Amino acid sequence: MQQNIQNKLNISQIADKLLKDPCVRFSKCEVENLLKLFSKCSRDAEKMDRMRFRDVLHNTFDMTDDMLMDRIFKAFDKDNDSLISKDEWVKGMSTYLKGSLEEQAKFCFDVYSMSAVNATESVISREDIHSMLKHCLVKQPTEEDPDEGVKDLVDLMLKKMDFDKDGKLSFDEFRCSVLDDPLLLEAFGPCLPDSKTRLVFLRTIEDPKGRKNSQGATDNIPESLKQIRLKPV
Repeated sequence: MQQNIQNKLNISQIADKLLKDPCVRFSKCEVENLLKLFSKCSRDAEKMDRMRFRDVLHNTFDMTDDMLMDRIFKAFDKDNDSLISKDEWVKGMSTYLKGSLEEQAKFCFDVYSMSAVNATESVISREDIHSMLKHCLVKQPTEEDPDEGVKDLVDLMLKKMDFDKDGKLSFDEFRCSVLDDPLLLEAFGPCLPDSKTRLVFLRTIEDPKGRKNSQGATDNIPESLKQIRLKPV
């Protein structure tokens, strides 16, 4: 009993600290429930490893692309220690689920950019774009050389987004392209949840007191999410 009270107090204190960050777009109840979910998924470890994080992406957000799941893990892992902390989990989920277009543009760029210019700057190279598009496009049975089609698509994307024509995309180029045409946000592969999955997940962490109409609100929640539904702290 005493341990349970202490755990609730710790969660509340961590939530209060996180809510001081303006990038966290959750209510206190939502942050507390995210922290409880973190403990459940990490099996009460202080940090979550890559495989458990991938399980969340697969079971909760229906992601199946191994390469993109690994890249999303890297985008959450801000300190590059190959683990997700509670802070990284909540702040990452805030951008992932509730971020502004500009915040999500930065998130998607971090997922897509595999080529480092230096210790602090990355770009999306022609090779990165080719690899991601080739990986996510489905080969048609009639295609003898699908690689040619991918190359044409890469050229088209660079023509549209590569303003300085240097054969790669900087963050500024990617950001400006997305702000001008939001459909380019996930141009190189799906790395954000679709609207239905997003809303379903948000229902699992929301404050029931703030739900105006709870009748039927959980009808479409899949079994994988029902297993992690949380009571308010």
